[in-house]
Amino acid sequence: MIFYTFKFSKKYAEFFLIFIFVVAWAMLKTSTLKDIETFSKTKPIYEGRGDKKIIAFTCNVAWGNEFLPPLLRVFEEKNVKITFFIEGRWAEKNPELLRLIDGKGHEIGNHGYSHAHHAKLSLEQNINEIKDAESIIEKITGKKPLLFAPPYGEFSDLTIKAAESLNYRVIMWSIDTIDWKKPGVDYIVNKVLKKAGNGKIVLMHPTEDTVKAMPVIIENLQKQGYKITTITDLLSGE
Repeated sequence: MIFYTFKFSKKYAEFFLIFIFVVAWAMLKTSTLKDIETFSKTKPIYEGRGDKKIIAFTCNVAWGNEFLPPLLRVFEEKNVKITFFIEGRWAEKNPELLRLIDGKGHEIGNHGYSHAHHAKLSLEQNINEIKDAESIIEKITGKKPLLFAPPYGEFSDLTIKAAESLNYRVIMWSIDTIDWKKPGVDYIVNKVLKKAGNGKIVLMHPTEDTVKAMPVIIENLQKQGYKITTITDLLSGE
């Protein structure tokens, strides 16, 4: 058997090692970027995991003051905690109501400062809307929000980039009660119960119909074995 040996000069050996390093680095970078793209925490979230009977309730607050106390009483009676997304401008005018929501143990999220159409905003404007609301909410509650729900459900790539730069997770929904249209209690109840499923996110607002619909919805979901919770608990799988 004949064995062949090859001798490389030091120069070629160094070149070969550099080539191997560059190829390995490129492969690692590509894999990492793919992971970031897949698991990015600021990619808009429409629902959570589907392996557990958990449903999150969210309530966007920019108006409806008179319906917040009775809505909070319903959640307290049913032992349910949800996520309230708070408009900064509203929080400025209603600090006591925000403290009431926070004091009941509900999660507080960011709904922007002025209920702007975020898809039409520049990167700087998106950042300012989120930061201005954050500053007010944190001043009132002592807690920095970690979740952002864009008003009207409108966002652009710049909105996502702005949220990412501020370490927010962008939250959407999978079941919209459209309670702001005043569709009636039966409509809200039927829509939520019909579309209920593991990991779903329900969007609501403080309206009279919502207050009346919630006890029926909660009782039926709990009978079906669902845990109703906050966005953070939904995403953590607790």
